[in-house]
Amino acid sequence: MARGILADTRPLQNVYFRRLWTANIVTVIGAQLTIVAVPAQLYAITGSSAYVGLSGVFGLVPLVVFGLWGGALADTFDRRRILTITTVGLIVTSAAFWAQSASGIDNVWLLLGIFACQQAFFAVNQPTRTAVLPRILPLERLPAANSLNMTVMQAGAIAGPLVGGALIPVLGFSTLYFVDAICLFATLWAVISLPPLPPEHSGGEHDRPTAGFRSVVDGLVYLKGHPVLLMSFVIDLIAMIFGMPRALFPQIAHESFGGPADGGVAFALLFIAIPLGAVVGGVLSGWVSRVQRQGRAVVLCVLIWGVSIAVAGGVLVFAHGTMLPVLPIVVLALMVGGAADMASAAFRQTMLQSAASDDVRGRLQGVFIVVVAGGPRIADVTHGAAAAVAGTAATFAGGGVLVVIFTVIATLAVPVFWRYRVTIGERERPA
Repeated sequence: MARGILADTRPLQNVYFRRLWTANIVTVIGAQLTIVAVPAQLYAITGSSAYVGLSGVFGLVPLVVFGLWGGALADTFDRRRILTITTVGLIVTSAAFWAQSASGIDNVWLLLGIFACQQAFFAVNQPTRTAVLPRILPLERLPAANSLNMTVMQAGAIAGPLVGGALIPVLGFSTLYFVDAICLFATLWAVISLPPLPPEHSGGEHDRPTAGFRSVVDGLVYLKGHPVLLMSFVIDLIAMIFGMPRALFPQIAHESFGGPADGGVAFALLFIAIPLGAVVGGVLSGWVSRVQRQGRAVVLCVLIWGVSIAVAGGVLVFAHGTMLPVLPIVVLALMVGGAADMASAAFRQTMLQSAASDDVRGRLQGVFIVVVAGGPRIADVTHGAAAAVAGTAATFAGGGVLVVIFTVIATLAVPVFWRYRVTIGERERPA
């Protein structure tokens, strides 16, 4: 019985996946330290959530440009080589974060510029990394592999804010950036250990893609012809743009829970709540490999996410001055949302990996990373701006309500997504 409930670990029998996954355990903690340190440093310098939200713009632009282009690169060149180059780039940008902080330069624009460079390397690295999985694993093990990867990422998202939020006032930002740079060498080792991974091409020599604008357009055209895959991106954008309130966490921790302006326990708890829920969901993810009605599962998971965000924000709005334990309730609601989001992401990633041929898989993963990582960055901007007008609590709660409303509208508009079902290993097909 436990085997059917707990996470499916069979993908770890593959030596290449095991090395990447094990390296992630180390690397993702350092990455999350930086994710926590950047907004905290911005808020410490400026005292404004609007500047924290501005990091979304500086992250989104390179993410879109290099995410789409990175997918084209992954369909053109050896994927191990691309992963090696971009991992080195991530190490260099983490070292640059350390240098600016250690030198005492409190310059917002320098910090945002380094962040933009880091996101460019990340945007090329991630679609390439994900496009590798169907080459080293059988398709029937992709749902389990995606769940394992997301569980590790979210576990790091817990450890990072816990350590970062608590230690920023003690050790300072530079130490956290330095740890991130060192941790990235674990991923560099795992990537170098991969076999050569040139993309496979279904057509002739003249049909081989090039890493140019036309190749990117061809990937988008391919996606347009697959409404289920296109809808999976729309659903995720709705969930993240309206429902991801992370840009508000520094101000909420400071103003609603009395934490210091540059970190503290409440700040850390708010940041870890969503990934903590995702880890619990990942540990209990044995069921994901057995779900065939994946479209329906995605919709239900996103609705749960929206309701959870609305509840968390609603508690902040209506429980002020009461005896309710506000922080624990907010954290618990965010945990429920995190578990639902983890399952939704595993299903959407599996849809994309199993439905596309290898010669277009990198470009579709480029679109995926733009959507998955770009949505929260748009949310950073919109939530930061809305909070300046409506307040943090109302922005928090209203975002969750909008997730529910727009998810229902989108599902009614494209009913084929609700009906979508799959037998692992088959191509996309409606019920």
